[in-house]
Amino acid sequence: MRLEELLPPPELVSYASGSYDEELFRATGCEFFNYFRDLCRLRPSARVLDLGCGCGRMAIPLVGHLDRTGSYEGIDIHSPSIEWATENIAANFPNFRFQRADVSNSTYNPQGKVPQHRYRLPFPDRSFDFAFMTSVFTHMLPSGLENYFREVVRVLRVGGRALMTFFLLNERSAKFIHARKSEFQFPFRWDICAVQSAEHPEHVVGYNEMAIKRMCRSYGMRLHGPIIPGRWTGNPDGMSFQDLVITQKTRIANWKLAIRRLAPPLAADRPQFVTDEAYMLKAA
Repeated sequence: MRLEELLPPPELVSYASGSYDEELFRATGCEFFNYFRDLCRLRPSARVLDLGCGCGRMAIPLVGHLDRTGSYEGIDIHSPSIEWATENIAANFPNFRFQRADVSNSTYNPQGKVPQHRYRLPFPDRSFDFAFMTSVFTHMLPSGLENYFREVVRVLRVGGRALMTFFLLNERSAKFIHARKSEFQFPFRWDICAVQSAEHPEHVVGYNEMAIKRMCRSYGMRLHGPIIPGRWTGNPDGMSFQDLVITQKTRIANWKLAIRRLAPPLAADRPQFVTDEAYMLKAA
């Protein structure tokens, strides 16, 4: 099967991209493949985890890169996307696999059975060389984010890398927000995050940059190069739309010492948002 034949139906293209534009769908996949290859040094023999894979927007360009010794595992909460990817990608490329996780999300899977802060990836420790989460943490509150991050670190081998996208709140993004140039204003603050809508908090979530850096250190990860700012702030020099964070696992985390610091107990169940006039968050 040729790569150009791997195109989901319009409704899945729209679900993944927010648009029915097939060229945009393909271009985004190619864009991130270039980041994986050039910024993360992704090898053809790598074991890859795509958390939030959708219908395979990122998997399709990887089909032409991973060889028979490499592998790909995709996980998502959207059943139609997983079904299409399984029937059209995995059926033709046996080293590509997709599975659904019935994790709750107030925007995308409100009836999900597993809370985000309790989800466990169905893989053994140190199973992967590379993991990526594109537009996952931009729809997740703190306790879910910390659990997902901890799980990704668990399944990465020492030396393995991860690429994650965020809307990061810092002095740089604050200037654009104050100037009303940014795509989102993030007017409602809670803990280390801010959201665009208090009624639908997981629709768009921004995070304090210093808290994310501290989380990396707590779990044995270091930044692999500087954080790459996105264009969401209105900065035309941004590389991608969201901010890119690339990390590398440097050691096996001591989970007993990696004490929860990002959110109070049960915080994800009872977020109390306040208006953040300064558009800046203090690190927790």
